[in-house]
Amino acid sequence: MRIAVIANPCSGGRRAVKLLPGVREKCDAAGITAEVFVSRHDTHIQDLAGRLDIDRYDAIAAMGGDGTNFHLINGLLSRHSPADLPPLAILPAGSGNSFARDLNIFDTDQAIAAIKRNRPRPVDMIACTGDSRTFYFINLMGVGFVTDVAVTAARFKYLHDLSYLIGVVRQTFFLDAAFMEVEVDGRMFSGSFTFVEFCNSRYTGGNMLMAPDAQIDDGLMDIVMAGPLTRAKLLSSLPRIYNGTHPDMDQVTCIRGKTARITTPGKTKMLLPDGEILGNTPGLLEVVPGALRYLG
Repeated sequence: MRIAVIANPCSGGRRAVKLLPGVREKCDAAGITAEVFVSRHDTHIQDLAGRLDIDRYDAIAAMGGDGTNFHLINGLLSRHSPADLPPLAILPAGSGNSFARDLNIFDTDQAIAAIKRNRPRPVDMIACTGDSRTFYFINLMGVGFVTDVAVTAARFKYLHDLSYLIGVVRQTFFLDAAFMEVEVDGRMFSGSFTFVEFCNSRYTGGNMLMAPDAQIDDGLMDIVMAGPLTRAKLLSSLPRIYNGTHPDMDQVTCIRGKTARITTPGKTKMLLPDGEILGNTPGLLEVVPGALRYLG
């Protein structure tokens, strides 16, 4: 079995680069020939994926976190249709690895075992069109507070894990719900929202259970909409997101759908697909059922 591995050495605070020698050895021991391509920066992942001769490989793996997998998918789909792609795999080495959890993969040993089993399963993906461009994500996309936190954290990236805490503290201090219009399969939800998440999988940020009932192969996205929250209510809700009980809050609305459109009249809001800051509102989202195959 021959696979291509696109590795992001910076994932997980350079955890990926430390794991890479062991992954090579374990692949060899499992009878897997792994050709490794190491990215030099985020956009390089897409370049590497776009240039792959996919016919040479039985599977293509992203080694890193959710962002690495996001760039891999978009790089591949820049040149190929989903139906032409070989099965995909995730070698979790990021700080979150949220989507890998939905595949029941928690470390690189389990990932290599899944690759060796070679039992692909169909997985939905979501296409988002906006800013005259289309991108694809497989985990979730956020708008509002979650995106603002990520933008702030990016400014303090050199502080590693502390950067996210700084983002949460700063955006909680400046907390402000935004007026949004969310149309799901023709049903309109409008008002002030602290955040809206369009989820294909259950987890975000590692083990935060944003959409506890989401399934990666049901042809639907789970949309989580949090109305106006006070600072105290926001902070008290964070532990509930970890255990998946936040949908029980009066301020939270959850709905499933195949298509969605989000607009933010009066103020453009940035988008956060799979943890990557990319694009702005408005956005049109559509589930592409069973578009990709993953080894899990």
